[in-house]
Amino acid sequence: MTESHQQSGTVEYFLQDIEHHGRNERTAAAYQRVLSEYEQFLDDRFDKTPPAASYRDCMAWVHELRTTHSESTVATYASYLNRFYSYLERVGHTEENPMTVVLEEMTESIESNPTRRDVTLAQMRSFVTDIRHPLHQALVTTLLKTGIRAGELCNLDLIDLNLAHDAQTWQPRAHIAGRPDSLFVATEHTYGRESGGELRTASNKRKRETVVPIDEELKAVLVRWLAVRPDTPSRTTTGAATEPLFVGTADSWGERLTPNVVHHVVEQYARERGWYRTGGGAAENVTPHYFRHFFTTHLRDRTGDRGIVQYLRGDVASDVIDTYTHNWGDRVRETYLEHIYSLSV
Repeated sequence: MTESHQQSGTVEYFLQDIEHHGRNERTAAAYQRVLSEYEQFLDDRFDKTPPAASYRDCMAWVHELRTTHSESTVATYASYLNRFYSYLERVGHTEENPMTVVLEEMTESIESNPTRRDVTLAQMRSFVTDIRHPLHQALVTTLLKTGIRAGELCNLDLIDLNLAHDAQTWQPRAHIAGRPDSLFVATEHTYGRESGGELRTASNKRKRETVVPIDEELKAVLVRWLAVRPDTPSRTTTGAATEPLFVGTADSWGERLTPNVVHHVVEQYARERGWYRTGGGAAENVTPHYFRHFFTTHLRDRTGDRGIVQYLRGDVASDVIDTYTHNWGDRVRETYLEHIYSLSV
């Protein structure tokens, strides 16, 4: 950190706080070094202080770390920043912890089988039934019915959806043109890079592109959403227009949703159920990533076919699919439609 860049009072107060809680000098020094580097990064890149940083700013810092540090070191530094922002949230210096969604995305590669809250199917059905807002209902139902990540949900374009319904007024992409009632999840979208003529705010982390079947329940929810979806397209850096599937209906009217918005929508309803607590971790809080865990657990138990579930999650490469028949797409659809759970009470 340059001499001209003074360490903010928020960092100093936080360091005093962890010392009061018994952290040794070595640990405190590590926090100070990491937070100082983070402050310098924000100042140089975005001309911001930590309390003003957003999820995107924190994610940019994580991406920067990955160019020079191992994943384990990046995870450690991210945990430092998360505790720092939890402190700022607790003392009222920021309204939210921007690292919550960042850590949620990172957790997937760190914890292969974390212990989580046990929500029964009956409880989840009641949870979904209480959601009346067409957009919110579509977001939650899509996450629960497909197992896709929040970032992948945000990256969906209208052309990634093929519905056998009059509500569809666009030509779906070639991958699903002959597959009605299907959702296409791509691999090419990356945070901070242009894709489809648009700068993306989230990454798709799948190992291969995936075609996910849509059952009648999800179809009905999506049709209801399309009936009220704002027509305003997302403007691209090239002047062309992409049409995101899920867009804002409040402050960001007609703009593509971000993972942070999706997280807060889920958090809003989870809090009302007592399923989310500020400061709670993955074992306690119901988040968009919890829905991916719920989908995986229930569909794997119902089908007994780990390969198909791995494919739907985007976790496997071509060699796994090659162990099945050439009629892979039909097998996935038949197995999915036979076993996917209903979310209706």
